[in-house]
Amino acid sequence: MLIRAAAAAVAFALAVPAAMAQEAATAPAAPAETLPDISLGAADAPLTIIEYASFTCGHCANFHTENWPKLKAEYVDAGKVRFIQRDVYFDQPGLWAGVLARCGGDDKFYPVSSMLFKEQQEWLAGGTGEEIAANLRKIGLKAGMTEDQMTACWEDTAKAEQLIATFQANATADKIEATPTFIIGGEKVQNQPWESMKEVIEAKLAEAD
Repeated sequence: MLIRAAAAAVAFALAVPAAMAQEAATAPAAPAETLPDISLGAADAPLTIIEYASFTCGHCANFHTENWPKLKAEYVDAGKVRFIQRDVYFDQPGLWAGVLARCGGDDKFYPVSSMLFKEQQEWLAGGTGEEIAANLRKIGLKAGMTEDQMTACWEDTAKAEQLIATFQANATADKIEATPTFIIGGEKVQNQPWESMKEVIEAKLAEAD
């Protein structure tokens, strides 16, 4: 259900507001290629955690505000966990944010993602698409991007199609129905308090020994 609803929300128009980019083509001539994951942490970490998140999801923002710093400090930075964030697009603003997160290159993906979650209420407060887009530009500027760089990224409809294709392929394969949802050591785990999630992580690490 999530896959169909999210796809319907973004497939009708890939373009950002007219002030930012021209309307996208209705469909690619061939299926869009999927994009590789951007991982954080040691490549040889004994445990991999995948988070499916939407930049417009309030529960995802809460996770990244409250639990992500603990997960990063205790497990990712310690070399115990390789972390992967995979985007889910419920709507156009979420897609625009996803494009922005990748606009500065792989090295800036997680720092920009953190800014998007931390300032979610502020940038989503715009009453129109143009206002939301302007708010996103402010985040991009703070991250060191230029106006021209952001415009080029948002006008790259081929990349937007790749992001949507990647989201659909991954979320379908993992049977994702809500965000945030986690795949911890191959097991699908729903969002939960940190202590409960930590128990799952510790159990999976023990299995990996």
